[in-house]
Amino acid sequence: LLAAGAVGFTDDGIPLMDGAFVRAAMEEAARLDTVLSFHEEDKHFIRENGINHGRISDELGIYGSPALAEDSLVARDCMIALDTGATVDIQHISSGHSVEVVRLAKRLGAKVWAEVTPHHFTLTEEAVLKHGTLAKMNPPLRTEKDRQMLIKDGTIDMIATDHAPHSREEKERPLTQAPSGILGLETALALGITNLVKAGHLTLLELMEKMSLNPARLYKLDCGRMEPGAPVLFDADRQWTVEGFESKSANSPFLGETLTGKVMYTVCGGKVVYGEQGTEV
Repeated sequence: LLAAGAVGFTDDGIPLMDGAFVRAAMEEAARLDTVLSFHEEDKHFIRENGINHGRISDELGIYGSPALAEDSLVARDCMIALDTGATVDIQHISSGHSVEVVRLAKRLGAKVWAEVTPHHFTLTEEAVLKHGTLAKMNPPLRTEKDRQMLIKDGTIDMIATDHAPHSREEKERPLTQAPSGILGLETALALGITNLVKAGHLTLLELMEKMSLNPARLYKLDCGRMEPGAPVLFDADRQWTVEGFESKSANSPFLGETLTGKVMYTVCGGKVVYGEQGTEV
């Protein structure tokens, strides 16, 4: 697969429970100098996925998914990465304790990278009461304390969307039966500018680093830099209201929200494939 052009490997959606297997995979990844990306949720601690175990789940009369499910696998895989020397990406972190584990692993010398989604640094478990299944995702939205720990000190290297379109029929099922996941691509930049840059947590260049440069560095891709010919042009100060999507799906809790930062053009192969209505191309 590497010879055919694969840039990394992941268990996303089906977390690996066999620690010995994970260690063997990391040893091979280290030998081949490739990246392993892990979705960290131990199913043994989860009763209903997609909703944080806590005050809101108690109010809804369900158990949900505790942060322990994430924290335990993050700790395991960070220590295996330290032992094997493998380069590892901890995907879509939602728990503040997991941030602390990643920070420790980095300090010990592990080649661990970590990513967060825009919805996890923007929303908390409270969103489930307002948006229902549109705020259901794996791992789930957690507490305000967790949200603050995701953004407070720069431990997180990357911002990734975890884009997961679903049909209206799927998301209209009862909370415990609907699939997890939300749209992420079309609001990612604006949520970063609105909630991280405008709030003073990151500079605009630091946001670009986490959204573009660092993912490209991790996966050895020749892209991700701000330079002439860049594939996306945006207005960092443009305010807009999320009224719809280019996607065929609309499963997003951000519909109706007013955000700052608007993609104006998308360029592919030197051709403009998207241009904001009313602007010159």
